[in-house]
Amino acid sequence: MNCLSTMGGEYVCNLSPELIQRAKDELNEDPERRAADIQHIRDWLKKQPHIKARTDDWTILRFLRGCKFSLEKTKQKIDMFYTCKSMCPEWYTNRDPQDKRLRAILEMGLILPLPEYDAHGRKVLLNCMRKVDLDAYDLDDVIKAALLMIDMWNEEDEQGSVTSFVVLEDCTNLTFQLTVIRNPGMMRKLSALFQEGYPMRPKGLNYINTPAAFDTVFNIFKSFMKEKMKKRIHIHGSDLESLYKEVPKECLPVEYGGTNGTIEEIKDYWIKRVDARRDWLLEDEKYGVDESKRPGKPKTTVDLFGIEGSFRKLNID
Repeated sequence: MNCLSTMGGEYVCNLSPELIQRAKDELNEDPERRAADIQHIRDWLKKQPHIKARTDDWTILRFLRGCKFSLEKTKQKIDMFYTCKSMCPEWYTNRDPQDKRLRAILEMGLILPLPEYDAHGRKVLLNCMRKVDLDAYDLDDVIKAALLMIDMWNEEDEQGSVTSFVVLEDCTNLTFQLTVIRNPGMMRKLSALFQEGYPMRPKGLNYINTPAAFDTVFNIFKSFMKEKMKKRIHIHGSDLESLYKEVPKECLPVEYGGTNGTIEEIKDYWIKRVDARRDWLLEDEKYGVDESKRPGKPKTTVDLFGIEGSFRKLNID
């Protein structure tokens, strides 16, 4: 873990001089003003009767960096994140990593932040659904486990809060993607959550082992993406040499021709981290919004996701 805090919750910078300069140049972060900006957001949160948010320095700083230190955008992002969180209880409650069912999914290693950073200093998140048996597990539980791992990585990686990340998705098993796509309501929620709620967005989306049906599936996914994200897509098929141009071998597990440990080793590391942060995960359930206390008009799922009630499945067969 390379993010440190004092006992009082005050942020302690653990970045290299190069990354501090990068935060200045790319994110408008001023070390001399940082504490005041954090306090400004904390004071604002105290005046929001509907939001119950984490107010430690590190959490607020992640949102500030994700919004390039625009105070107004940071406020909007925090509100959106906790609103999405409260409107998706199926993904953000009962996240005990020692729960037998959730544990079984975590042991599959669905989402793994890889140990090294790429040439641009970005973390690589491996999304590998090929071991998922959707007949055995509820899809919401699978997403819950994936979000849990992403939250843990965000909490523990300070460098990533500056450099962001790239995604590597192994599409060997297209069953998961097909199942999600057949539920447009779920797709809209995931899209809103990641594009509007989380403070960081991927700088690259890499897809490998794409089967014949991939184009049909992916075109539907793309329809929910912003134009900026569409420009960051790289489809490699089974061409690992093409992948290495975007994600170098040094970042990849041996299963993908890399030199960065095995998937099993990386998974075991993150399972231990999740267990070490069990109390943090359990406590996290209490943070969210109470729409009955929101000033003005309460938000609904229609406002956030454009959806309400049950959803007709898409027929893409």
